[in-house]
Amino acid sequence: MFTGNSPSIATKIAQAIKAINKDAQFELSDIDNITWKDGTTPISKEDISAKQTELQAEYDSNEYQRSRATEYPTWQDQLDDIFHNGIDGWKATIQVTKDKYPKG
Repeated sequence: MFTGNSPSIATKIAQAIKAINKDAQFELSDIDNITWKDGTTPISKEDISAKQTELQAEYDSNEYQRSRATEYPTWQDQLDDIFHNGIDGWKATIQVTKDKYPKG
């Protein structure tokens, strides 16, 4: 579901469960094998799957942020850019990456 350094299926299920109920206590190996612990109200498979879809959509919509982060100069280089070229020069440098990876 999550691309890149993709978490395991169990991790994705756990993320969805915690997004629904941050206090949920459970053990799982897959969507069909969840043991609810310490009085946690069970969450339906449908609700977990719907939350996974929602989390994936959110992750996908923020691809531009991950792409930008790898291309921005280091903060040291950005400070050097400001020192030598002023704020307007720095803004121009940063704008190249923003233009390359626009928001969703």
